[in-house]
Amino acid sequence: MNNLSGRGQVAGLPAWDRCAVMGVVNVTPDSFSDGGRWFDTSVAVKHGLDLVSEGADLVDVGGESTRPGATRVDEAEELRRVIPVVRGLASEGVVVSVDTMRASVAEQSLAAGAALVNDVSGGLADPAMIPVVADAGAPFVVMHWRGFLKGGNVKGVYDDVVTEVMDELHARVEAVLAGGIAPDRIVVDPGLGFSKEAEHDLTLLAHLDRLRALGHPMLVAASRKRFLGRVLAGPEGAPPPARERDAATAAVSALAAHSGAWAVRVHEVRATADAVRVARAMEQARAGGRAAGSAPGARGVEGARETGHTLGDKGERTADGTR
Repeated sequence: MNNLSGRGQVAGLPAWDRCAVMGVVNVTPDSFSDGGRWFDTSVAVKHGLDLVSEGADLVDVGGESTRPGATRVDEAEELRRVIPVVRGLASEGVVVSVDTMRASVAEQSLAAGAALVNDVSGGLADPAMIPVVADAGAPFVVMHWRGFLKGGNVKGVYDDVVTEVMDELHARVEAVLAGGIAPDRIVVDPGLGFSKEAEHDLTLLAHLDRLRALGHPMLVAASRKRFLGRVLAGPEGAPPPARERDAATAAVSALAAHSGAWAVRVHEVRATADAVRVARAMEQARAGGRAAGSAPGARGVEGARETGHTLGDKGERTADGTR
């Protein structure tokens, strides 16, 4: 793994000296967390730019909900939702990730300026995906996936969730490598909430160090997910709504950054942007490095809030298994 601050870096993307923050733009009417809020193209682009100003390093644009039981949209509708938003954000210098399981959407998004393909199926949903990404030379997120979240696939059964997720991710990475995607362009994602119960998600988070042994940068996507609702509710209470789980999300972001995650994917950016910078400052303090806030590429918490996101070296701005 190409190493930077112990968490790796991804060829074709900026090199951040800390855990990166991936902001979410759902161009959908039915996502579990914020479906319908950013459904209009101009509103979605503005939201993406707002996320960057709040500290997002890259923005993940998706046009299809992957919540349990969601009905798939057709290809034409997904393209209609996604491509104008990708193009609009990329034209503003934003590093854009496209969240899709369709090769055609990935291909057209990359042509419109996307820099990364984030496929929750790891290329399993569409056999054309891996060749498209390989031909484009684009980075690719390989997520742990056991199928669409319908019927028996909603609840996963595991004897040892960490070992099984590692083994299945390793097999999928090998398939992606065999398909021609370069090893330094692969990111792995444990797939929190996808065919997993709350205890599975928590166990995976507690063993991110083992998942790093896969040898590729790691994306952690815990934002607002069901397991956080279960934790916040306690043994007898009702889980709070998804949008009331942002403080818990920021806590997971700090822990994931401390455990060496390459990036965290979140709906509410500002608190997580602060969290990963605090985690980085602690890393530096532990290593006897520079004082917090004075290292290249790092800022104090208040500085992050006052100045917003900075530009990358190249001038680029830098929901229950659901999106």
